[in-house]
Amino acid sequence: MSEKKKLYLIDAYALIFRAYYAFIRAPRINSKGMNTSAVFGFTNALVDVLKNHEPTHIAVAFDPPGGSFRVEDYAEYKANRDETPEDIKRAIPYIKAIVEGFNIPVFEVAGFEADDVIGTLAHKAAAEDFEVYMVTPDKDFAQLVTDKVKIHRPAKNGGSVEIWGVDEVKEKFEVEDPLQVIDILGMWGDAADNIPGIPGVGEKTAKKFIAEYKSIEGLLEHADELKGKMKEKVKENAEQALLSKQLATIRLDVPVTFDPKSLEVEDPSKEKLQEIFTELEFRTLSERLLGEKIPMTGGGGTQMDLFAQPTDSLKDAPATSTQSDGYELVDTAEKRSRLVKTLLSSEAFCFDTETTDIDAHEAELVGVAFSTEAGTGYYVPIPDNPKAARRILEDFTEVFTHPSITKIAHNLKYDLTVLKWYGIEIEGPVFDTMLAHYLLEPDMRHGMDLLAETYLNYRPTSIETLIGKKGKNQKSMLDVPVEQVKDYAAEDADITFRLYQLFAPQLEETGTLKLFTNIEMPLVKVLGAMESAGVAIDIPQLKTYSQQLGNDIVQFEKRIKELAGTDFNIASPKQLGEILFDHLKLVDKPKKTKTGQYATSEPVLETLRGTHEIIDQILEYRQVVKLKNTYVDTLPELVNPRTSRIHTTFHQAVAATGRLSSQGPNLQNIPVRTERGRKVREAFVARDKDYVLLAADYSQIELRVIASISGDKAMIEAFKNDEDIHAATAAKVFGVPLNEVTREQRSNAKTVNFGIIYGVSAFGLSQQSSLSRTEAAEVIESYFKTYPGIKKYMDERIEFAREHGYVETIMGRRRYLRDINSKNAVVRGQAERNAINTPIQGSAADIIKKAMIDIYREFREHKFQSKMVLQVHDELVFDAHRDELEIIKPIIIQKMQEAVKLDVDLKVDMGLGDNWLEAH
Repeated sequence: MSEKKKLYLIDAYALIFRAYYAFIRAPRINSKGMNTSAVFGFTNALVDVLKNHEPTHIAVAFDPPGGSFRVEDYAEYKANRDETPEDIKRAIPYIKAIVEGFNIPVFEVAGFEADDVIGTLAHKAAAEDFEVYMVTPDKDFAQLVTDKVKIHRPAKNGGSVEIWGVDEVKEKFEVEDPLQVIDILGMWGDAADNIPGIPGVGEKTAKKFIAEYKSIEGLLEHADELKGKMKEKVKENAEQALLSKQLATIRLDVPVTFDPKSLEVEDPSKEKLQEIFTELEFRTLSERLLGEKIPMTGGGGTQMDLFAQPTDSLKDAPATSTQSDGYELVDTAEKRSRLVKTLLSSEAFCFDTETTDIDAHEAELVGVAFSTEAGTGYYVPIPDNPKAARRILEDFTEVFTHPSITKIAHNLKYDLTVLKWYGIEIEGPVFDTMLAHYLLEPDMRHGMDLLAETYLNYRPTSIETLIGKKGKNQKSMLDVPVEQVKDYAAEDADITFRLYQLFAPQLEETGTLKLFTNIEMPLVKVLGAMESAGVAIDIPQLKTYSQQLGNDIVQFEKRIKELAGTDFNIASPKQLGEILFDHLKLVDKPKKTKTGQYATSEPVLETLRGTHEIIDQILEYRQVVKLKNTYVDTLPELVNPRTSRIHTTFHQAVAATGRLSSQGPNLQNIPVRTERGRKVREAFVARDKDYVLLAADYSQIELRVIASISGDKAMIEAFKNDEDIHAATAAKVFGVPLNEVTREQRSNAKTVNFGIIYGVSAFGLSQQSSLSRTEAAEVIESYFKTYPGIKKYMDERIEFAREHGYVETIMGRRRYLRDINSKNAVVRGQAERNAINTPIQGSAADIIKKAMIDIYREFREHKFQSKMVLQVHDELVFDAHRDELEIIKPIIIQKMQEAVKLDVDLKVDMGLGDNWLEAH
């Protein structure tokens, strides 16, 4: 042990809550439906302390059940706190078991909070010449800081750890002594803990009083020197101020023994941690921390499996082992002939391509693996000579096009695209295990390795073991000995076949088989065809536009520095904050980040728009820089050298609502609300002079869906009369004739129409519109009186979710809402918003998918030269041959409008142009 004694005291619940809420929008859910966010975040913070900060001594403090002595002093203490989320309650036994697995002592003292325990231990340790670090994000601990006791604030959102010593506390709280933090907290109060403080005294005023009067007692002695209402408030609340100081004071006399020997850091118990990490499915963390893979056990859980499962949509599978010595290398014509016969005699087979690139349009085929039942695997190596490769693949044409044999793959679209480059088309029934799992558990991840570990209790060989990690030294699959590739590829096919056997019956049991068969699987081929077709871009136009934006950026920089009156780095948040809030003093109380710097993010600056020209200039400058870097300069680099076109990749299994997303480029995020952003669309052009771009866009599809599924008579009537729905809403909500609706009223009504879908609150509406919060509340109330069916729909969806644990779209797409019955208002509110929104947004997503499938089939049947090339939100874009325009336009409109039968007709707007901007 080193001579320097470093004691780390961990505030358990503070780290647990922070971790849980950090993942609130995208929680970590394991295969049993357990939310592991809190356990994962806490464990990572603990591991960071142990690995990177070299404590010699360590302990963890928990708040005890039953509250603390402070409730006896003040019954309302912490009374307004929400109920602890159920997921956190379920996580605590795991977290305590993990702490025990690290051989770290736990302190939990009845009647005292963790703060008091940590304060007492820190005080005693400092007296014995320890360097003490209190691991917590809680500002209250600042009162305990001395030259020997510091606060260790764990890293957040990719940032770095903060250490608060005496100097940092003095600066942040503007005090002469950290003990004065107690007085600041006593004056200021604490809404979270329900410490009342002095009414009307906030952080700024509290700091001013401390600077002048040194303490609460000093303030009360000089209360007569104050003026106006503040004098009244201080004098009237003198007793409350002293009580608040008492409540805010962390005790240093908790009955705990400080025994340095018992707090010494020990090696963890690998066996205990492996057991817990296995149960939680923390495989990567286990391997990184323990240096070895966790053992895979059979289904059914261990003694740590403490919860009832939220859903039974996926069941545990028996432990799996593959037999690599049984995998066969199929490297001769005779062996290929035997394999073809085997495949043709099966009802279903799995196949998996091995290639040189993750981009299917750049990849060269190395081999194809097959499996016809669990435990089987066949690997067919493919030569790098294109003619020889095609000859071998032709042997399998009958297999791949058989009308009744099911072809199984994981991420089927990739394999389809690769094979298409070699002249092989897949026909007949297909099954994608990735998409099957996406429908069964839309909020989970869907990678094959993860699914194998989660459901088959087996960890497949990683690609890195064959070709190495990413970087200049990474090999190609072409460089790997064929025997190794055989085992790796055949194992993938074998594992995927087993996942098929597990998922196929579950689709039927959960009622999602029809959606899988009629929408998701046919869409694979549609998206593959769209990706293969690609879209042309005008590179010279982008080069010219890049120069123009570059000039704009220079002008913005010049003007911003003129307005600032000094030169500085606009891209530096630190320097920008100092300019805006120290130099220009734009606001009295600027927000700060966790690192203590002034907050200058876009949402923060948006709230200041209009207060000073520099804010508007900075926001414009940032938009231009982002536009140039993200799209204008990047799009030409994405052009495929084989085709001279951009081939975006569409993802079916990302958004839990069913919406498609895209990558390389991300089409969904191309800005269209600004003139500069729209010019990016101008760069997407028709393939040649014989073609024109055609854009077909659903008009207000989500509002038509909600009108239909809610059955609201007033909204249905407005759509049937072909009224401007936003103007019609404004007329009803604001009580004015339709022809007298102002632009502002229409704009606010539009915000309400779309906001209601996302469960907008009065505060949220006021932030998004020109309405005050009071006006927004009145508008929402009026809206529900105008459209009572929508309010009824919202209430019914939440009730349905509470009863069943999920909601569904028109076509039966499910989303499980495990927090819908949470007693915690924040957590429950998020689930309730999803209960309202998912059936609407998900139904709109299903409708456009159905339309895409129908249009694709019609185009293929007629052998049109025109092709569907892009899908963005509610819009489809076609590379349309000029000679076919009058034939395909009515087909597109018909298929889009008749994709599903609603109580409100679907409406489609259509445009033509040489580029996407003109067409839209």
